[in-house]
Amino acid sequence: MTNQTIRIIARIIALPNKVEELKAVLLEIIEPTHHEAGVIEYKLLQNQDEPTDFTFVEEWTSQEALNTHLDSPHLQAVAAKLEGLVSAAPDIRYYHLLA
Repeated sequence: MTNQTIRIIARIIALPNKVEELKAVLLEIIEPTHHEAGVIEYKLLQNQDEPTDFTFVEEWTSQEALNTHLDSPHLQAVAAKLEGLVSAAPDIRYYHLLA
């Protein structure tokens, strides 16, 4: 397959007493990201059974578009706010669509 998009699943786990605070921080990034060049999908999910569990589902047109997102001021601002809100570093996984 040529010209494959980049798909990402990024899981972030809140400290039990910081769920609402983390949710507010993560929601800050949605709107500015939707305006970035190269974003196809950018959604934030919260696990219904385990509310500390947040997951971003992303799709980007290219590695270049993703790199621009990773260096964006709004993403850097949110990343700086995670300390004290999360139980571990975000678990970020990259995927290619097979079927």
